[in-house]
Amino acid sequence: MTLRDTPPFRADHVGSLLRPPRLLRAREQHALGEITAQQLRFVEDDAIREVVRMQRDVGLRSATDGEFRRTSWHMDFIYRLGGIRPTDEKIQVHFRNEGGELDFESAALAVDGPITINETIFGDDFAFLRAETGDGVTAKLTIPSPSMVHYRGGRAAIDPAVYPDEERFWADLSAAYAEQVRRVAALGCRYLQLDDTSLAYLNDPAQRRLLTDRGDDAEHQHLRYIRQTNAAIADRPAGLNVTTHMCRGNFRSSWAAEGGYDFVAEALFSELAVDGFFLEYDDDRSGGFAPLRFVPPGKVVVLGLVTTKRGALESKDDLKRRIDEAARYVPLEQLCLSPQCGFSSTVEGNVLTYDEQVAKLRLIAETADEVWG
Repeated sequence: MTLRDTPPFRADHVGSLLRPPRLLRAREQHALGEITAQQLRFVEDDAIREVVRMQRDVGLRSATDGEFRRTSWHMDFIYRLGGIRPTDEKIQVHFRNEGGELDFESAALAVDGPITINETIFGDDFAFLRAETGDGVTAKLTIPSPSMVHYRGGRAAIDPAVYPDEERFWADLSAAYAEQVRRVAALGCRYLQLDDTSLAYLNDPAQRRLLTDRGDDAEHQHLRYIRQTNAAIADRPAGLNVTTHMCRGNFRSSWAAEGGYDFVAEALFSELAVDGFFLEYDDDRSGGFAPLRFVPPGKVVVLGLVTTKRGALESKDDLKRRIDEAARYVPLEQLCLSPQCGFSSTVEGNVLTYDEQVAKLRLIAETADEVWG
């Protein structure tokens, strides 16, 4: 097996990392007006420098800023698109975990103006990260996929006075994303990840029923999402590697959907024009590897075999066995290894310690080195 010099790497990770206690305290102080935005950013900068060193030290060849400047993995980006705002209405997402159930509540969104991009979203954040990574480590930027703008509210969230024709909405959304892609590439981004729960959620019959009940075409929604993501990245500059990460929800070690990739697999793997797929495969919720038979030559699958939802460390032997199982459906040369999701998709983080997080990332790097050399 050969080393990979371009993303995704043999040992990789999804993006978000546990926020250190001092950063959480600083966020609270800023919310209370006790420190300024500049003082908060100073704490963020310092925490990001440390977490970038950690990623390098455990043997990873990519590094994110842990999403330390965000409250959530997706809404911090989406609300900065022109034409989109939070509303007073609340959306409840029902999550489950090994111990029971809980609900996550957040503001609904409204599309009440033409969708535009007026700034390079996370541009300053990425420039800082890139300056801190140094030689031999690739700075990775994570943003939500275009479909995440639509999945939360569907057609009902779009003002018909602004977009009487939904096709115009999709055209403007993809154009805004295409401009974001162009801008971050101009900043030196060579590794962009589009995070997407929708394409994994749609494998769950219960989720499809929810979409049908609100008036969406749940049986074909994934085809629309694939087309619009392709439109957003079609003109990406040479040298920019784009991946997508798909999971079934990640909030305080809980999930929202279940089911294998079977429903979307054929269209997803054969049509979505990304360079690699980060797939959640940490337990039975994610189904088997058979859908990987649709992965074409040249596309990379990053197997999310290491869970971020609990601290117990997986064994190398078990990871190697599961990699071998996946290699029955897609060549080993096209496989990589990562956690199944981020460690802290929201600011609260999952239920494990910093040391457990580091141990999992080191395990991934060591296992990948033993499997692929």
